[in-house]
Amino acid sequence: MATIRVHLEGDGAAAADRSYDVVCGRGVVAEVGPAVAAGGTRRAVVVADESIARTHARRVQESLGALGIDAPLLTVPSGETSKSAAAAERLWNEFAGMAVDRRTHVVAVGGGVVGDLAGFVASTFARGLPVWHVPTTLVAQVDSAIGGKTGINLSGGKNLVGTFWQPRGVFADIDTLDTLPGREFISGLAEVVKYGMIVDSAFFSWLEAHAGPLAGRDPTAVGTAVERSAATKAEVVSRDEFETSGQRAALNYGHTFAHAYETLAGYGTLLHGEAVAIGMARAARLASLCGRIPPDVVERQDALLHALGLPTAAPQAVRDVDALLAVMARDKKSVGGRLRFVLPSRIGQVDLVDDVPEQLVRQVLATAEAPPKE
Repeated sequence: MATIRVHLEGDGAAAADRSYDVVCGRGVVAEVGPAVAAGGTRRAVVVADESIARTHARRVQESLGALGIDAPLLTVPSGETSKSAAAAERLWNEFAGMAVDRRTHVVAVGGGVVGDLAGFVASTFARGLPVWHVPTTLVAQVDSAIGGKTGINLSGGKNLVGTFWQPRGVFADIDTLDTLPGREFISGLAEVVKYGMIVDSAFFSWLEAHAGPLAGRDPTAVGTAVERSAATKAEVVSRDEFETSGQRAALNYGHTFAHAYETLAGYGTLLHGEAVAIGMARAARLASLCGRIPPDVVERQDALLHALGLPTAAPQAVRDVDALLAVMARDKKSVGGRLRFVLPSRIGQVDLVDDVPEQLVRQVLATAEAPPKE
């Protein structure tokens, strides 16, 4: 078990009150009850993906119940389509019907969809409820559950409505990944690769050396990847909580492209990590065209993504360049409709770049690639 502290800036005791721990390891679901009880409540609402209602969510309820915390369960349908205004409204009304008040804690159990949705609802109902995250997918354990970003999707783009609402704590139980379908597990590895590309070249090399065991779910390799990724995310968030200095923007490497692909494909057609892998491949090619990196960096990243079973080329159905550019212009990093990209200057370092010629972006979006070499 490893405990990673997310240090949040502020004044005096207020800052200490907002800082929190990310606990990684096996069996840490059992620690949820004691942590929530220590927060001074005897009432909680568990919001969970319906696919794990009888497994991981039940274990969370049992942990809470053992400490005398009443914790009814509300479920959310699986899939990206649940990150919607309609789903948020349903939960708001459920909370109202249960007479949830500001002393009630919300415990989100599931992947990034549930975490983003439940966090958004918690941040807005009764002007803010305490929230805890129990991520049960790889992408949530290494990325979305840490850092306080919440959000829902609109037809015009992904995560366009949301808040910054930090959790009281995060419990990343590696055991929960055992029930994760293979495609979803592999999808989550894209966010792991991202950390090697944006800040940690040594970790990128480690991933290259351990791609086989990692893709094969070797417990030691998975545990290491989760812990190192979570620690990197926590460090970046601690330095730039509200994405004001540009440091946290690095976490969006590949995401400007990825969100456009997800939007055009229809939410849930491409898994988030699959879209991120394709987006990172696009971003590396764009950086190469801009003269920021040599071709061998693109090739190394491609090789690692392929070794982990991740795609680097977009499906034919989502290669309409004009449509992609229209969605990308609505990306949260864009300013006045002008595109901004997170682009690598080497493995382990990226920068926020806002002077990329549109014709280069079009060239990257239009490029069709051959299948990876065996």
